[in-house]
Amino acid sequence: MKDRAIVTFGALIAALVGLGASVATAIDDLGPEPTFCSSACEVVRQSEWSKPLGIPMSLLGVAFFAAMVVLAVVDRPRLRKVLAIAGAAWGVWLIVLQGSVIGAWCKLCLVADPAAIVGGGCVLAGARTIGFAWRRAAVATVGLAAIVGALAIWTRAPEVTTVSDGKVPAFVEEAQVPGKVTIVEVVDFECPFCRKMQTRLDEALKRTQVPVRIVRKMMPLPMHQYAIPAAVAYCCAEEQGKGEEMARELFAAPPADLHFDDCKKLAEKIGCDMERFMKHIPVAKQRIMAEIELVQAAGIEALPTMFIGKQKVTGATLSTEELVKAIERTKR
Repeated sequence: MKDRAIVTFGALIAALVGLGASVATAIDDLGPEPTFCSSACEVVRQSEWSKPLGIPMSLLGVAFFAAMVVLAVVDRPRLRKVLAIAGAAWGVWLIVLQGSVIGAWCKLCLVADPAAIVGGGCVLAGARTIGFAWRRAAVATVGLAAIVGALAIWTRAPEVTTVSDGKVPAFVEEAQVPGKVTIVEVVDFECPFCRKMQTRLDEALKRTQVPVRIVRKMMPLPMHQYAIPAAVAYCCAEEQGKGEEMARELFAAPPADLHFDDCKKLAEKIGCDMERFMKHIPVAKQRIMAEIELVQAAGIEALPTMFIGKQKVTGATLSTEELVKAIERTKR
């Protein structure tokens, strides 16, 4: 009897946890800005797998887990078992998909998918129907809200932290120069969050009177098809003193237009010496590989990441005003 009670309530708890994660993901999918999860979560959202038949995967998750909550109190054992098996298989497939195809892990998905697997296991292990009662429904509702709140705290990346001299990566320390605020950006020109942050940073630089110097370190992510060609183009242009112009063009171009042939057209547009540009490609590739190793050795995994002086900014949730304050705080 005790074991049966464990799997019975385990099935309900798994359904509530999965529903909470799916609701949080749906809020991010449908809202103008991510409320819960960014960076890798955005990579997953941008993938071709995120909207089967044009329907956001998160809404399918909400529907599935809501059905499993209902079936925990409504006695439809066959339907419950079929959905539980299908949901568990779907959860396994989604975990494999993120790891082997998309190459990025969404924290919310890594709550919802295992919840579907655990819930399926509990149902197959003999979970019973729980009788409906308003008090139980109220407790479940409060529990669902608590789950969503806990996920909001857990999934949000730290935005601005001030790090001590001993913790600042060496390449950040070496980039500092007197008289200017040095911003060191770790960048992937195809990354949607890097692009979003760059727009805000550009606006922040227009609003502040503080002299700012930008240094970029390349970190093209493997899931972005044209991130390496764009990084190569940037390095070749920077070698000619046209790094800022090329960065603006790369960030402004649609991601699908970052093929190297298109990047060469951007180089021509900003006035690069194309013979010199092409000769520099092998050196640029060596630089990119070296910088990837440098950045990874510093423990930087999420993009965008930048250092405003000794302030580390992770994620793309900072507003333009907050970036201005961070820049001016560094100057003082």
